[in-house]
Amino acid sequence: MMKYNTALTIAGSDPSGGAGLQADLKTFSALGVYGATAVVAVVDENTTGVYGVHPIPESFVAGQIRSVLTDIGADAVKIGMLHSSELIRTVLATLRDFPDVRNIVLDPVMVATSGDPLLEADAVGTLRDELIPYSRVITPNLPEASLLLGETVCHQDQFEDAARALSGIGGGNVSVMLKAGHIENTDIIVDIFYNAETDSFLRLPSQKVETVNTHGTGCTLSSAIAAWLAKGTDLNTAARLGKKYIASAIIAGADYKIGTGHGPVHHFYSLW
Repeated sequence: MMKYNTALTIAGSDPSGGAGLQADLKTFSALGVYGATAVVAVVDENTTGVYGVHPIPESFVAGQIRSVLTDIGADAVKIGMLHSSELIRTVLATLRDFPDVRNIVLDPVMVATSGDPLLEADAVGTLRDELIPYSRVITPNLPEASLLLGETVCHQDQFEDAARALSGIGGGNVSVMLKAGHIENTDIIVDIFYNAETDSFLRLPSQKVETVNTHGTGCTLSSAIAAWLAKGTDLNTAARLGKKYIASAIIAGADYKIGTGHGPVHHFYSLW
């Protein structure tokens, strides 16, 4: 029998389909990976903002993760929005019961594209000190990196030092995709990938695209990296191909009109 490459996303839902676990599943599918989900929250959200979050009980989240991993398994796990300390610790404790699942890609989601907070204030420390060190890759943007480090990261010449500092958070040794999308007055965006396993840096440039369709870009990039890891690539290849995928999806979706706010990227640009 043939076997799928599989990935599990642990994330909140987005009814508008552009971010959250919906974006994760689209990304997995576009890259040829079978996707499964553990829903942590039902979010009242569209392209203009977040209007409510309905948490799923922690024990039920743990049950979903166990159901997937004991039956289907996962070649990689993507973790998105975890809104509370209790939920973060539940997810971590459950994953620890499956030590063979180590391709964990964490998108440290704290604020939505619209500017709405998605993480309780006291959960930042739990994410930083407990979950990040257990992950293999994290994908912070500049505001998230600044919050995690307790200092402002806003210039390209800070990236390498910031990535190294993020890698060692909580005594860990996690690889870091530091995203440059918030840098202004530039035509070229240069993300930095710090491979903690080889102690090396990878510069990943792309053309900056003027578009409002940036909803779910962080979810999509982290899912793309997870998908490539699920397919057996090394870290640098996963980072490079993940960046290529999101950059292409942004370009392809730039001129579409969905909703009245921040629209999505085009996840299936290679198919239609």
